[in-house]
Amino acid sequence: MNTQVVDGGPVYTLDEALSGVGFGRFQSLVLAYAGLGAMAEAMEVMILSFIGPFVKAEWGLSSGQESFTTTMVFAGMLIGAYFWGILSDNYGRRQLLQRFLSIRTVTDARILFSWSSIRVGLLSVAVVTSIFAFLSALSPNYILLILFRMVVGIGLGGGPVYSTWFLEFVPVQNRGIWMVIFSTFWTIGTILEASLAWIVIPRLGWRWLLAVSSAPCFAALVLYFFTIETPRYLYMHGKIGDAHDVLKKMATINKTELPSGELVSVKMSNLNEDFTPSEGTLLLHNREQQTKSGCSSIFTLFSPSLVKTTLLLWVVYFGNSFSYYGVVLMTSELSSGESKCHTSSHPNLMTDSSLYINVFITSLAELPGLVLSAILVDKIGRKMSMVVMYSCGFVCLLPLMFQLQQAVVISLLFGARMFIIGNYTVAGIYCPELYPTSVRTTGAGVANAVGRIAGMICPLVAVELVSGCHQMAAITLFEIAILLSGISVLFFPIETKGRKLSDSVTQNI
Repeated sequence: MNTQVVDGGPVYTLDEALSGVGFGRFQSLVLAYAGLGAMAEAMEVMILSFIGPFVKAEWGLSSGQESFTTTMVFAGMLIGAYFWGILSDNYGRRQLLQRFLSIRTVTDARILFSWSSIRVGLLSVAVVTSIFAFLSALSPNYILLILFRMVVGIGLGGGPVYSTWFLEFVPVQNRGIWMVIFSTFWTIGTILEASLAWIVIPRLGWRWLLAVSSAPCFAALVLYFFTIETPRYLYMHGKIGDAHDVLKKMATINKTELPSGELVSVKMSNLNEDFTPSEGTLLLHNREQQTKSGCSSIFTLFSPSLVKTTLLLWVVYFGNSFSYYGVVLMTSELSSGESKCHTSSHPNLMTDSSLYINVFITSLAELPGLVLSAILVDKIGRKMSMVVMYSCGFVCLLPLMFQLQQAVVISLLFGARMFIIGNYTVAGIYCPELYPTSVRTTGAGVANAVGRIAGMICPLVAVELVSGCHQMAAITLFEIAILLSGISVLFFPIETKGRKLSDSVTQNI
């Protein structure tokens, strides 16, 4: 490693430090917790494809009321994604949680085990989701069920911070493959939920499925108190000493060593003149002050250097969510075959295993999708990976405009879900990489919020249109969403493959 020299002594930047620390046991522990959160989120989302038909049958709901249950969850996720994303980036890791818990003294606790903005998102999922996911199982009527599920959605809205939190601990080398590995936890959650539904619902009913599925959220709550701050956030907010402490802890656990010299701001390392530590701290302090306002992060997303990226990402996230949840919900709607169009309810729900089998099979499609994205993301880049998989997903969905045999339908849904989850994964890597540290969580959070809007609309298409025998119209809308997303990818300004994470807006130009 080429160590730089500033003011007569050797120095190194954060990215150089992360490269020196490498990926080891420390990041594995971070991955395990972030993965648990992603798995819990996936289970709470996937459960929607199972409980809808049973709630509809038990309470005599219409198709519109059935789809509204899903819509309300995504409405909560929309609120949560905006709320947690904005607050995470603008009020600081420790300071924000102190506001919630009225904590005023942890000043000398060295940031290794201090409060974190990303941890606020983790806490929102762990506390809000676990409590209200369990309460959903006790819902005495339809109104309370949708209210509880909406609050669950608000908790799930903090989910994107898991990927941001993990990302900021990972060195640039092979960052893409590690983010794909992180995404496998979502797929594990979907498969686990399909398996639980298959086992629990026929024997105990949908309420027990809701109760059992909340267990990972409670586990995340218990383990939450072991999470720590990311060195990148500390580094960008002038807490160089605290960032060094975290990096030193990482190196110790990984049994590696930090570069020789002193950790400094990237601005300090780029100056050719004498530069005192107090001046570097002042520059970072000024940057922190500029992002303190909740609205300032949103304005930054629409700054001249980021507005194009922001709008294109919104189209991509909308299309990904719309098509992904469309395939998930359509699998349930199409599981009864062609006769579905001639009945207003799901026949023999408790004994008919086709729903569980089909959802389980299509959930397995996410595994080859993740393998494909892992192969492509660091070989041909983020942009080209998405273009290839959008094209394949478009082709898989096209024949579903027509009535086909059940086996063919499930095969096509399998293929479509494989490519769509691949796109979802690559976009989840690409989005945080595009934004600078000061607005990374906000940018990813708002993009996910746009995806939640798609999730709110999706049930009206996947449930209402398909159950009303308008399958061709539904597939046409999903194909349009995929096509627009693929076109948007072509217009992204940069490729982030092998590119260091940016810490300022000017680095994104």
